Amino acid sequence: MELLALEPLALVALALLVVGVVGSVLPLVPGALASLAGVYLYWWTTGYAVPSLLVLAGVTVLGLVALVVDYFSGPIAARAGGASLTTTGVAALVGFALFFVAGPFGILLGIAGTVFAVEYYRNDDVDESLRTAAYATVGVLASSAVQLVLTASVLAVMLVVVFL
Repeated sequence: MELLALEPLALVALALLVVGVVGSVLPLVPGALASLAGVYLYWWTTGYAVPSLLVLAGVTVLGLVALVVDYFSGPIAARAGGASLTTTGVAALVGFALFFVAGPFGILLGIAGTVFAVEYYRNDDVDESLRTAAYATVGVLASSAVQLVLTASVLAVMLVVVFL
């Protein structure tokens, strides 16, 4: 099938898939949500026939994993670095709230600062608190790379489905 032979809504679906890949590395663009919207819009335009349910389930899982990585990578990394569940929960809330104030920088600052402050309050150890905050910060930054791989995989699968 040729690109120009697609229905207009199918073209919109493919554009959403591309936006999903771009949005995985650009701030304020919900990459995983755009990818999933593109998948389901395409599925809808084909009368729920293409992609198959198995492929649909697979790309849905990829999109949901990308979504979880997008929103929870910092707190998950903080937990891996030794932060308590309380620290992780508070960092997630503060990062989410600061996103609306300062965008992606707010997420980074909110998570790193919160993890450091709460862990320092808990253990009175600057080095350990800095290490845990560094884990959280690296987790947030690494999430863009993981999201890129996941959303690009969704795009690749859908391109194969559409054009082969």
